[in-house]
Amino acid sequence: MEKPNVIFIFVDQMRGDCLGRNGNNVIQTPNLDFLASKGTNFCHAYSAVPSCLPARAALWSGQEQWHTGVLGMGWGQGQTPSDFPHTMAGEFTKAGYRTHMVGKGHFSPQRASMGFESTELDESSRMDDSEYRRWFRENANPNVSPEDHGVNWNSWHARPWHTEEYLHPTYWTMNRAIDFLKTRDKDRPFFLNISFARPHSPYVPPKYWFDFYNNQKLPEACVGEWASMHDDSETAADPNAWRGKMTPEQIHRARAGYYGEISFIDQQVGRLINYLSRQEEYRNTWFVFTSDHGDMQGDHNLWRKTYAYEGSSRIPFFITPPLGGGKKTRPVAEEVVELRDVMPSLLDAAGLEIPSSVDGVSLLKAMEGPVENWRKYIHGEHCRCYSEEQEMQYVTDGKRKFVWLPRIGVEQFFDLEKDPGELKNMADVPAYRDEIELWRGYLVSELEKRESSWTKNGELVKPQNEPLVSPWKDIRWPGNS
Repeated sequence: MEKPNVIFIFVDQMRGDCLGRNGNNVIQTPNLDFLASKGTNFCHAYSAVPSCLPARAALWSGQEQWHTGVLGMGWGQGQTPSDFPHTMAGEFTKAGYRTHMVGKGHFSPQRASMGFESTELDESSRMDDSEYRRWFRENANPNVSPEDHGVNWNSWHARPWHTEEYLHPTYWTMNRAIDFLKTRDKDRPFFLNISFARPHSPYVPPKYWFDFYNNQKLPEACVGEWASMHDDSETAADPNAWRGKMTPEQIHRARAGYYGEISFIDQQVGRLINYLSRQEEYRNTWFVFTSDHGDMQGDHNLWRKTYAYEGSSRIPFFITPPLGGGKKTRPVAEEVVELRDVMPSLLDAAGLEIPSSVDGVSLLKAMEGPVENWRKYIHGEHCRCYSEEQEMQYVTDGKRKFVWLPRIGVEQFFDLEKDPGELKNMADVPAYRDEIELWRGYLVSELEKRESSWTKNGELVKPQNEPLVSPWKDIRWPGNS
């Protein structure tokens, strides 16, 4: 039987609610919506540790965060390991696939293979000799750099891209992906990772897309009645602020840039579909689309990521089987899923063995119909990054969410079915007391497994002034024997 091809489209910092297929009636994502319509859209998909490094560690290893050893970006943590015993790309390479990644890897070291046979990198400002930056220097005006728009890599400011559209890194990434498809060895199946460095800030889409959104009404920020704790005017003055109450005009402009970056990515996916539709392998290719985490975009007076809230932790996620295979799938799956599930799902789709080091589960059964005895929740967390009060733990199934801010001893509970914007903290509402005890218990059970000092006698305990560090931070978890 002919082995299927795999195209894995991975974006950086895209919210789960910024896909038309997920109910956003403003954002223009027709090409992604088309691909999603041919497969299964997982509407309760989350990033357990919602920042770049830990999310990518879970993605490429298929492991949950305690086993990857990366519990966030910041206090006590390290880089994404490059020596996992098994990686998603590595398993495809061993099976004879031609494996290639274009775009952002964010590996350590940056040229680590992570199991790929070859890579072409766009690592933003982290890597001066990346393939994208070398190409830009060869093709752009010598007096222009990719950073001349003047917006920082974690800024909430936005403006149009400052030079020709074809020089934008999003355009370059798809150019190189299509070139790979044109020139690859046709006698081998392929695994292609198209890894866009956007819509991560800077929010600088081409002028067409910036103007498109800047000139229309966009969704306003969700600001909970509890969010005054982040109304910090001093921090808000920083162009790279992680929190602070901004004006409606400032939020609108940021969202115009952010939405524009997403629609430009979608436009490039349209180029991919147009090319593949003329190729026979299109009928035998699996597609997966997801993001490493979201972006708060001013929700609850917060920016960037690392938070338990929906804007940061919920991600878009769909799987589309080969269009020529006649495989029927349900359009929407409500099982709660996470990035660790991508690796076993794709290995399963290709008929490859799933290594014992993988914690995630294949989603192929969930694509056919509801799965009995599915996981009850996803446990997420993030170490202190921007501030002590921002360190968090959470558990959710996409319908309820319990959040614990351990350094300041705050609990939050959200009924996501009634309150998807997390506007009302129900932690002290008597009607939710039994549910809160249940969900707090889920978190306690996860932390008790770690034998840390964060629990005692079945209760959460405010930690002392030290980071939570996994024993697998500097050595690799070998998996279940």
